[in-house]
Amino acid sequence: MSNPETSRFVRLRVEVVLEVDDEDALTKAALRRIAGDSTMPADERAHAEGSVTEDTAEALAYLVDPFDLVSEVPGIELAQASWSSERIEHDPDSPEWDFDDDDVDEDFDDEAPNRVG
Repeated sequence: MSNPETSRFVRLRVEVVLEVDDEDALTKAALRRIAGDSTMPADERAHAEGSVTEDTAEALAYLVDPFDLVSEVPGIELAQASWSSERIEHDPDSPEWDFDDDDVDEDFDDEAPNRVG
């Protein structure tokens, strides 16, 4: 399945567009997550609380954890992860948002696209 020249590391790229229909619920959930983190220093906690209160995208970033996405997958160990969130304009009818094979960058020709939607 692998040879000595093949890396054991795989980069999984995922892009998800979410519609937030209850900003208050999202913010409250993020604040609960922050409050429940006993390892977070007080100054970092204050900054995090301010960030999630001011920006719904930040609240979402505190609630989505890449480890949660792969923790149950057998045979892997998460080596590194980074993620971000941002507010965007989204028109689901726009061809710009059509996920098809034409959207795959040439750099990623050897990667298998897996998309839901």
